[in-house]
Amino acid sequence: MQTLEMQGLPDIVTFFAEEQLGKDAAAEISPEAWRDIATALAEDPDLITRSQSFNLPTSSALAAGLQGEGPPEMQALAKRLDTEGKLSRNWDLGFLSRSDATSPQAVGIWGALKGSMLTMLVTLVLAFPIGVLSALYLEEYAPKNRWTDIIEVSISNLAAVPSIIFGLLGLAVFLALFPNLRSAPLIGGMTLALMTMPVIVISGRNAIKAVPPSIRDGALAIGASPVQVVFHHVLPLALPGMLTGTIIGMARALGETAPLLLIGMRIFVATPPEGFSSPATVLPMQIFLWSDEIDRGFVERTSAAIIVLLVFLLTMNGLAIYLRNKFEKRW
Repeated sequence: MQTLEMQGLPDIVTFFAEEQLGKDAAAEISPEAWRDIATALAEDPDLITRSQSFNLPTSSALAAGLQGEGPPEMQALAKRLDTEGKLSRNWDLGFLSRSDATSPQAVGIWGALKGSMLTMLVTLVLAFPIGVLSALYLEEYAPKNRWTDIIEVSISNLAAVPSIIFGLLGLAVFLALFPNLRSAPLIGGMTLALMTMPVIVISGRNAIKAVPPSIRDGALAIGASPVQVVFHHVLPLALPGMLTGTIIGMARALGETAPLLLIGMRIFVATPPEGFSSPATVLPMQIFLWSDEIDRGFVERTSAAIIVLLVFLLTMNGLAIYLRNKFEKRW
């Protein structure tokens, strides 16, 4: 792509755009539009030997003019191009595969989406096993004394603590231990795991309580040890409820911005994160950043990112319902 730029591809695109659309309309084409043509040439070099039409992104002002907004001259230009069949509304499929950029026509959601996936994976790996084992201990093994009561009250209180408090904890503890991992999915996942764990513990205990005592008594009667009763009978029967609570807790964590804001994930990331220690941002933070931009072109991008986030959340909640219905046992 750099070679094509040095050989004057941007100037060639501008020349033919002015020839086909006129100078005023060509000025409203995105300055980065030549990159779409460069990508097409890289995939099919034979394009250079024949005529080919391309759909190129326009400025936000021309897009607003097509919707009847903005200055009258821009509305007139958009109407003329629309009448001539040279301006149309199209799906920008590259929005799902690109990362953040300074131009609204070049931005994409993939970098933030990948950052969200990596952060949620760290959250799940840390919160789920610790939360499940904590629920088993408190419900099956912990003695009923003052210390157990304090732990139970503390867990219930932690489930209602504002998320920004967990962000302060992540800032004070995790970034102090790993100062070079600021904005990394690893730190974000550890912070969100702290916030999600109380929800998993509470839902896990409720799921364990729902297992009939006759299951335990029957297993003990045929010679199973207390550990076998818990891990071979109680845990498999309580697991659907635990999974449901875990996914709902994860869905809540996915929409959080305050704790991630404090650990530095409010950053401009032009490339998708390569791993758990790479700088990254997440979908809610990307939406927050775009909503703060002055350029009107970011309005549509912000709306599209919100739709992607809602689809992600609905998918996770739908998965929770599916798991509950598939594995739920009735007695």
